[in-house]
Amino acid sequence: MTLYGFNNLTKTLSFNIYDICYAKTAREQKDYIAYIDEQYNSERLTSILVHVTEMIGAFILNISKQDYEPQGASVNVLIAEQPLERQLIDISCNAGEVARCDRPPCLGLPERETVHAHLDKSHVTVHTFPEWHPDKDISTFRVDIDVSTCGTVSPLKALNYLISSFDSDIITIDYRVRGFTRDTTGKKLFLDHPMTSIQNYIDPETLRTYDAMDVNVYQSNIFHTKLMVKEINLQDYLFNTDAYELPPRRRLQIHDALQKEMIEIYSGVNVYD
Repeated sequence: MTLYGFNNLTKTLSFNIYDICYAKTAREQKDYIAYIDEQYNSERLTSILVHVTEMIGAFILNISKQDYEPQGASVNVLIAEQPLERQLIDISCNAGEVARCDRPPCLGLPERETVHAHLDKSHVTVHTFPEWHPDKDISTFRVDIDVSTCGTVSPLKALNYLISSFDSDIITIDYRVRGFTRDTTGKKLFLDHPMTSIQNYIDPETLRTYDAMDVNVYQSNIFHTKLMVKEINLQDYLFNTDAYELPPRRRLQIHDALQKEMIEIYSGVNVYD
């Protein structure tokens, strides 16, 4: 469609991706959290978000990243729909060229422990939340991802890549389009692409491995999809343990515990406690 002026629509794709693991002992729980923390540190997350930016056809203005203690990481990428001339980019931005700074100050910024950035138009963010409890046998790793764009850039282009970048047992996805733009006659357009379900943009092969449910508010351009993996291969959920070394009854108990945990996260309700 031909538009008048700039496309003012804001499109936001939000993920919560959960990875579940059975870790009974305190040592297994701590080892699992340490493994996740290393596997999904800020360096790897930055690499994923840089690739997302390339996939949706945007351009990096600035990257901010941080690993936390005792665990967790965050990455924030400020992006633009079109490349900017070097002299137009704020001098405190790194344009993606300096993704790591071991010792501040760097990029001319004063030394500080915390940096807060206000984003103007488009951004990509990721936060990780490893979780475990000493009285529970199940540990959970959650990744929270937001891809927010303005203009013709669409975050839906990165949907399948993001799903495949993490071990995903449960996925909750929100997509919303806000604002309006106008065509050449001045008519308001509240959506600039066909949209009935987020599932339409997920690879069919991926969908076959999940149970999926939609909750959509079409008149508000709000779309919500939840997915939960269909099959539980027990070995994939044991940390430093061989499934076949466990007696059959114990394997069944662990399988049931994993399934109950997934159902509660998928439902958003404490069903069994």
